[in-house]
Amino acid sequence: MSGRTGERTSGRTSGTAVSLDGKVVLLTGAARGQGAEEARQFAASGARVLLTDVREEEGRALAAELGREHAVFVTHDVTDADDWAKAVEQAVTAFGRLDGLVNNAGVWRATPVGEETRAGFEAMLKVNLVGPFLGLQAALPALRDAGGGSVVNISSIAGLTGIRGHAAYGSSKFGLRGLTRCAALDLAADRIRVNSVHPGVIDTPMLPEATRAATQWPHIPLGRMGTAAEVGEIVAFLLSDASAYVTGAEFTVDGGSTAGRS
Repeated sequence: MSGRTGERTSGRTSGTAVSLDGKVVLLTGAARGQGAEEARQFAASGARVLLTDVREEEGRALAAELGREHAVFVTHDVTDADDWAKAVEQAVTAFGRLDGLVNNAGVWRATPVGEETRAGFEAMLKVNLVGPFLGLQAALPALRDAGGGSVVNISSIAGLTGIRGHAAYGSSKFGLRGLTRCAALDLAADRIRVNSVHPGVIDTPMLPEATRAATQWPHIPLGRMGTAAEVGEIVAFLLSDASAYVTGAEFTVDGGSTAGRS
């Protein structure tokens, strides 16, 4: 976490408030930013993590940082069903089971609806919506074998409210919200919980540097952007047994942005 972010949050750092001891989690988009912070928190909370990403060098460096007993990295394209099958197999081979899936990988682009292309729109849906769908299907047998588990889909506040210039991104994240609710109902009998997390403005490399450098946030009630650690803590809670009675729910991590007019 950068010093700049720490100053905004009064020195707030990664937490390990919940226990993930004994759990095995498959985490996509894990090589940097929010995914990397989630991986660190999961490992610190006792989980073993199968890290996946298309960024091989950064992903392998993170796995080395966390240690072989806590993490293994595999290159993984979330739009490829065969890659999904291999990733789940690797998690079970490396750690013996699968208890959780975090669909964190995603792409972002802001384009007005009149300027968006069909190819661009479909590419956004393929990564942000079809990818998590393929992941759910691939992980199901292993989660059932484990006696149940938890799936966390990382959506966005763009999946809760319309945002100008975000036709493709918003559509993908609204779709992920719907997939979450339907899957929660379909899989409840298997004791597989499915929830979504909706971050607002979070200080990660996905944001333009000019945005990350801003010091005034008048449209956010808490007056600052969030940190990847603050998102990670919610995700860790949803993977843990502390959330055993929570499914089909939506958790915003947005400083109050979607609460209403400030």
